[in-house]
Amino acid sequence: MAVALCSRSQTASMDSRFLLALFLVLLVLGCEVQAAQQLQQDDPGSPALLGKVQESISSYWDTAKAAAQDLYQRTYLTSVDEKLRDMYSKSSAAMTTYAIIFTDQILTLLKGE
Repeated sequence: MAVALCSRSQTASMDSRFLLALFLVLLVLGCEVQAAQQLQQDDPGSPALLGKVQESISSYWDTAKAAAQDLYQRTYLTSVDEKLRDMYSKSSAAMTTYAIIFTDQILTLLKGE
């Protein structure tokens, strides 16, 4: 009698595990089918979705560009701009002088004078 009770409880336990596993498998398959249907509806290659993404990126870029220009205009100092222009003109003049000297030295070495 004890053997019969153990086998019945083991059978019931196995049946409940089997039903639970079957339920989980069916649930996963149902989720996969639903996800596949949503992917077909929201095709990433569709022109509408691509247009929305392009518009969004363009909007973010325009906003960032406008913010950078606004920041530059608010922090623009004429004295700093004049100093930068002066440094550029002096450094380019010095580089021109050194380039002429370097070219002269190379030509002297090549001619062998």
